[in-house]
Amino acid sequence: MLKLSVIVPFYNVQQYAPDALRSLRANARDDFEFILVDDCSTDGTPDILARAERELPGAVLVRHERNGGLATARNTGIDRARGEYLTFLDGDDWLAPGYYARLVAVIEELGCDFVRTDHVQCTARARTVHRVPHGRRNVPLHPRDAILPAHRSTSVDYAYAWAGVYHRRLVDRGLLHFTDGLRTAEDRPWIWKLHREAESFAVTGLLGVFYRRGVASSLTQIGDARQLDFIRAFDQVVAETAEDPDAARLLPKAVRTYCAIIAHHLGSIERFEPPVARKLKSMSAAALRRMPQDALEEVLGSMDAERAGRLRRLRRRPVPAGEVAA
Repeated sequence: MLKLSVIVPFYNVQQYAPDALRSLRANARDDFEFILVDDCSTDGTPDILARAERELPGAVLVRHERNGGLATARNTGIDRARGEYLTFLDGDDWLAPGYYARLVAVIEELGCDFVRTDHVQCTARARTVHRVPHGRRNVPLHPRDAILPAHRSTSVDYAYAWAGVYHRRLVDRGLLHFTDGLRTAEDRPWIWKLHREAESFAVTGLLGVFYRRGVASSLTQIGDARQLDFIRAFDQVVAETAEDPDAARLLPKAVRTYCAIIAHHLGSIERFEPPVARKLKSMSAAALRRMPQDALEEVLGSMDAERAGRLRRLRRRPVPAGEVAA
């Protein structure tokens, strides 16, 4: 069996793909494979990937016949992966040389289901280190214990799939796949599932992933209807957490995060196209009504007055019949 499978979706990133591919070459090893998933790109990305298939050691190129989004592309890579461990990279990000060898050494030493890592965020020429919001490092821990407290940022809020490495047994247990078709927030149900159901994890301070922010084609920069998939993603988080034996303790965290994301989008609603902005408001109002109301009241009572007031007003907003359900 190969030691590591690296799953890298690409979609219309011809400007950045060469950086990602050069960094993969600087991480190549005989027992590593790089699964390059072209999610039906329409720019020069397919030609770049065709060349990489020939020149990058361990490269495996898979092409989608139609665009499925990041979650679907990652699932394609997971299904093709042969490694004992799996990890992810986005096609517009890049790595430090030799990073993956060090990452594999960490998870092998700790022997846990998955390891989460810090990363470097890159915005234009600025570089900022972002750390996993968990204090204990380089020791195996129970993932469920890292979900709470509800009022602080925890490991489930640090959802970047590429900031870590994952043992194949998570695939075998059905815990590593993403919700097919989610266009944004695809990593939120995923990270919650890992922390609720995996048996062990660890956090390490290893740096080596460079996350490019401010890319014009990124969904975080686009105010179209695809952004509204965060509602479907968080509906899934809340519904699955409600079925957990420890739901009474965990639901306030899930609901609080959902409310915070809604408030964030409402606070920057001017970046959305007008029809999408109207749909955001109506879908968010319906989402607030679907949430467990006791948990929602607890959350609203603990939020700052401005955000809580905005959400309470939104909850009273009339909702078109077609948007009451998810």
